[in-house]
Amino acid sequence: MSSTIDSSARYLKTHEWARLEGDLIVCGISDHAQQAMNDLVYVELPRVGDKLKAGERFGTVESVKAASDVYMPVSGTITAVNTALEKAPEIINKSPYHDGWMIKIKPDNPDEFGQLLDSSAYEEVLKAEEK
Repeated sequence: MSSTIDSSARYLKTHEWARLEGDLIVCGISDHAQQAMNDLVYVELPRVGDKLKAGERFGTVESVKAASDVYMPVSGTITAVNTALEKAPEIINKSPYHDGWMIKIKPDNPDEFGQLLDSSAYEEVLKAEEK
């Protein structure tokens, strides 16, 4: 089972992805994470306006197998949440990097984005986990 990696995104070791779109950062969970969890049945998202720090929990994804916390890639303010996921969390399973985005963040410090893993470094994380 091979995971797709979006080369335009940056990653956390906890399997979140983040992509710069204008002055915002869009974030969700990676293809690897959604495959590992299988069929998602519930997504908990933060509120627009919430201010969170890099590494803080911003939500939860649940499948029939497990629940996992989801973490902020950078510090900032939530400017949008993908409310479609509340009624149809399986969108993440079908399109983790596009329709399945979870939040948009106005970063406090845009330099934090550059400290995230690039796609090749994230690929190394996945290889190490397979061992």
